[in-house]
Amino acid sequence: MDPVSSLLNGIRAEGSAVSHAVLKAPWTIRFADRAPLTMVTVLHGGGVLVLADGTRRPVEPGDTAIVRGPEPFHLADHPDSLNRPHIEYEIACFTADPECVTEELSGIHWGTNSAEATALIVGAYRTSGRRPDRLLRALPPVLVIREDVDTCDWLEKAAVDSATNAAGSQALMDRLLDWALVCTLRTWFAHAGSAAPTWYRGMADPVVAPALEAIHGTPSRSWTVASLAAQAGVSRALFAKRFAELMGRPPLSYLTEYRMDEAEDLLTASDLTVAQVAKAVGYADSFGFSAAFKRYRGMSPSAFRAAA
Repeated sequence: MDPVSSLLNGIRAEGSAVSHAVLKAPWTIRFADRAPLTMVTVLHGGGVLVLADGTRRPVEPGDTAIVRGPEPFHLADHPDSLNRPHIEYEIACFTADPECVTEELSGIHWGTNSAEATALIVGAYRTSGRRPDRLLRALPPVLVIREDVDTCDWLEKAAVDSATNAAGSQALMDRLLDWALVCTLRTWFAHAGSAAPTWYRGMADPVVAPALEAIHGTPSRSWTVASLAAQAGVSRALFAKRFAELMGRPPLSYLTEYRMDEAEDLLTASDLTVAQVAKAVGYADSFGFSAAFKRYRGMSPSAFRAAA
């Protein structure tokens, strides 16, 4: 398993909203879920995203924005609309009904050709366990990716189809949004250059990538620098040097950090005993694991579980 797949494994869409609405300026839409991640794809219309800290990012047709939570944010026809009388709408996905609700968003209709229509696909994402925290820390507060026209047309048609077929429509849209999140993040990582996290850049390196796949695929194995170098088919010295240069730390330090991240997830999201968690992340006994965990996290596994 590669690092991106591993980290995305704990993030899932929870409800989605697809709407065409004719909105009379000035207007704002408030996204109220406090979700870890919210994705907004603009099919028609557009506006300006305004984050809680005042950051502004314009979005146009074909743009997909991913906003890192948990603070609420707005989409407005103009940033000044927030400071003057305007009509405010609200979209909330984390409701009792597992479907996004558009509060007071009047005039919703399908297939509009109005030049004034604002058409959005909105998905809010929950996280399970602590594994996705590394991904969230690597993302900026907001990122915007331009999708091609064919992709947006396909998304819109799929959304309309799911809305007109009640059986399984919400599950279909949620899985569609899971797919869209992966594609959008991959595009952003690919163009982020040095801003991309090291665990992503490492996957493009022929020496480091096999070792990362091995570590993330089977962290419980008794990996050594020599056995990881063998995965890459290079000498131990070359592997150790290349890994440290690209990843910013030695291979076994990265391995230990990843094991601690996995242990955190297992301690908070499972009923495994400390001894079982130790074995799952590559430690022969709970004593060695507890000592390593306390060294890296400042508390014992049991104390960490109780605090979480």
